[in-house]
Amino acid sequence: MKRLFDIVFSLIFLILLLPLYLIISLSIIIDSKGGIFYRQQRVGKNSIDFWLYKFRTMRTGAEKNGLLTIGSNDTRVTKVGYILRKYKMDELPQLFNILLGDMSIVGPRPEVRKYVNLYNKEQLTVLSVKPGLTDFASLAYINESDLLAQNKEPETLYINEIMPDKLRLNLEYIETRSFFTDFQIILKTVKKIFI
Repeated sequence: MKRLFDIVFSLIFLILLLPLYLIISLSIIIDSKGGIFYRQQRVGKNSIDFWLYKFRTMRTGAEKNGLLTIGSNDTRVTKVGYILRKYKMDELPQLFNILLGDMSIVGPRPEVRKYVNLYNKEQLTVLSVKPGLTDFASLAYINESDLLAQNKEPETLYINEIMPDKLRLNLEYIETRSFFTDFQIILKTVKKIFI
């Protein structure tokens, strides 16, 4: 049932959002040098790596200066990138990941291997389900980059405080997941981003 919903949802929105994809793509091309899309290896279900797709919001090669985005003053982020990130539009290409079966609409956000390697045995349970576009942790930490920007050691804050709390919320989702819970998370995500 969940997989069927993911396929139908992603197909419908890929078609409906095609004009927006074209506008975003053109804006990225005009704003800065580099490709339209950005891909990064993330860890999926059963600890299998996959390529996650996003609209490019940073200057080419920015990843060399760290994996975390730090606040609204991160000089690696392009002008168009700030707008895309603010409204989470950079995440839209992940509808392709959902259609391909790497991700689900709702589920724990996929992490990079560097941080997954720090998970304890209980936290690794989050890899028992497909990662998602949104979840409880995404809602709780919708302004994560701003929190990181307020700290002198953002990566330490992420590893010691933010990541464990996000994983706690992910585990809570896994224990209580249902179609109704997923639907609630989708509605709350839309509300947080646009209202």
